[in-house]
Amino acid sequence: MTTYWGHGGPYETWVDFLHRWSAEEEVPLGTLPPLAQEDFPGETWTRLAGHLGTALDTRLTTWADRLTEALLAAPDEFSAGRALAQARAGLATVRSVAGHPGLPESTRTRFTELVDTQIADLQRQLERQLDDLAATNGTDQRWVEQRRRTFRDNPLTVAVATVAKPADPWAQPQGQQRSRRRVITDP
Repeated sequence: MTTYWGHGGPYETWVDFLHRWSAEEEVPLGTLPPLAQEDFPGETWTRLAGHLGTALDTRLTTWADRLTEALLAAPDEFSAGRALAQARAGLATVRSVAGHPGLPESTRTRFTELVDTQIADLQRQLERQLDDLAATNGTDQRWVEQRRRTFRDNPLTVAVATVAKPADPWAQPQGQQRSRRRVITDP
């Protein structure tokens, strides 16, 4: 027997989850029931998509505000890089809700693409703000370039890159490596 949070079945369970999640309550993602396209009429899916979109937007806005605060408070590039790395962890949560396996594939795809687009847009906005700052008289250009490098070395879009790279055919497990060969080159 599946236990739902709400009393109105899977739809109400999802809506309740989205409201609580967008308010940053600790709610378990793994207990959400699967939703099938044929289970609800089109109007219901439209309402659910509205709830999902609002919840994702709320979390992304809060996340972006916190990232901005952390970057402004960062006393050095190490701290700024750490803020970006921690921000990516927050993005993983947002992406996991957008692409939850309990949602129909078309909904998962559409909302994951929307979230990924917003993440890429924010990365571009951060770099554009640096361009604007660099154009301002009196701005330390070295600091701007250091921060630009921090942004590029710690991109938010890493959270989007979910495709695993193919294994390196030259890599071998420890212990199976060939002996080192001497390479001779012409001077």
